[in-house]
Amino acid sequence: MSGNSDLKKWFSTGTPWVWTSAGAVSLSLLMVFGVLALIALRGLGYFWPADLAQIEYQLDAESKIVKVGEFHEHEMVPSIQLREAGLYLPSDDDLVKRYLFKVGNRDFYGQDFRWIIEPSIGETSYPEHLMVLERHEWGNFFGHLLQVKESGKVVAEGDAARAELDRRMVRAMDLHDQIKTIEKGAIGSVNYRMEKLRLAKRSLELDEVTDPAPYGRLEEAKQELDAEYQVLMGQLNKLYEKSKRDSITVSDSEGNQKEISLHMIVRVYYPNSMGVFDKIGHYIAKVIEFVSADPREANTEGGIFPAIFGTVMMVMIMTVFVTPLGVVAAVYLREYAKQGPLTQVIRISVNNLAGVPSIVYGVFGLGFFVYFLGGNIDQLFFREALPAPTFGTPGILWSSLTLALLTLPVVIVATEEGLSRIPRSVREGSLALGATKAETLWRIVIPMASPALMTGLILAVARAAGEVAPLMLVGVVKLAPSLPLDGEAPFLHLDRKFMHLGFHVYDVGFQSPNVEAARPLVYATALLLVIVIVALNLAAIAIRNHLREKYRALES
Repeated sequence: MSGNSDLKKWFSTGTPWVWTSAGAVSLSLLMVFGVLALIALRGLGYFWPADLAQIEYQLDAESKIVKVGEFHEHEMVPSIQLREAGLYLPSDDDLVKRYLFKVGNRDFYGQDFRWIIEPSIGETSYPEHLMVLERHEWGNFFGHLLQVKESGKVVAEGDAARAELDRRMVRAMDLHDQIKTIEKGAIGSVNYRMEKLRLAKRSLELDEVTDPAPYGRLEEAKQELDAEYQVLMGQLNKLYEKSKRDSITVSDSEGNQKEISLHMIVRVYYPNSMGVFDKIGHYIAKVIEFVSADPREANTEGGIFPAIFGTVMMVMIMTVFVTPLGVVAAVYLREYAKQGPLTQVIRISVNNLAGVPSIVYGVFGLGFFVYFLGGNIDQLFFREALPAPTFGTPGILWSSLTLALLTLPVVIVATEEGLSRIPRSVREGSLALGATKAETLWRIVIPMASPALMTGLILAVARAAGEVAPLMLVGVVKLAPSLPLDGEAPFLHLDRKFMHLGFHVYDVGFQSPNVEAARPLVYATALLLVIVIVALNLAAIAIRNHLREKYRALES
């Protein structure tokens, strides 16, 4: 009996529930950190240069072939399943280990990966002369360097070819950078201004302007742009001719030969002959490329800078819209609205809006913002561009507004809670000193409630940055040719479509034609999305803590 009494007394103290809560929190944190560790391990390992294995592979009882590639995942499968698929098995084991082997050379084999079974793997070696070519098209090439050519003539082969290739790659990469600068910079600017002139001329025609003077000025400007365009195209053609001068002859493990122009190559390296420091340098270069370069090969290669830029830009624009709307709504509900059944219904409705599926907001954004609001804006202000839509099509503005509506309930609730915690004596003291109610709200109450507002924004940013479903309807795309922010007036182009990290994960992981090659990139992009969200939240938390310290004296 004494034991039961002690147990009841222990339960009555609440200690078991404290430990239960602590255990649940600890378990949740372990799960969160476990997921992050898995993403980090899979994502960060994507950039490390794996060694190239050269294996003898038994196709059947009599024939063998030589394969070159990288070992990736492995799994155990029933041997009967492999025999039913028509594969040759040299052993009678019930379970057979098979490896996912990256063979590259998509232009030869069609796919980057092959499944190979362990019993059929013969002698395995790692020759130092095996090389990897990262290309702008067709993915990686694994094989041997045979010759270096200039204008079709062999200038180096054998052992001397490697040093000659390294020397000429510096020139090829410099030419590639010059070409991209002209194409995306100068020529892109000319095309943008040409389109502006076309729209200006169309606007004059719609206004039925008959005076030839404005038409003449537009024609003169067009001729100047045409001349500038021709000069740029001349420079570009010369650069293309120079870039196509050098090429190499390579062969794969099966003896297939191919000539590749150096302007199609991004990077050349020999993983089996690289030391630890060489691999670290390569790893750092790949990470920098990942966060700063444009994507290529259907988003499965290269970088994701446009997606990073689009995600951050959309969150910032959303914050500009949701902050004043949320503050005004919360101030009205707490400070001005008569507290009664109607106000309670409004509060309940706001809380319920937070539980509406995000795709519903996307449908609303598409119907109201894009088709209705955007279509009317085009009719009023962009008639010259019709029937091509300007704002009557999904874009970053409509995406930001849609997510502002989606996160508005969170900001309203957080701000209203902050306003309710401001002591009544602070308001009364301000009014007693002669301030109006509006001045009291603007100068005293809202600044003191700003930490709560920042808490709402932190939650809003965390949700908005990770949303994908509504964005698929109102502005996000697989590949955006131009950033929403550039050097052309009006500089911030709210009508443009954009890339987003969340959609990039979905696209690469589920829509890629080469899923096996894209899978590591999914983890890397997911990790970067988490980092971006954490960085945005940390910035908001720092501002909130600063405001909390600033107004702590007033609260006391």
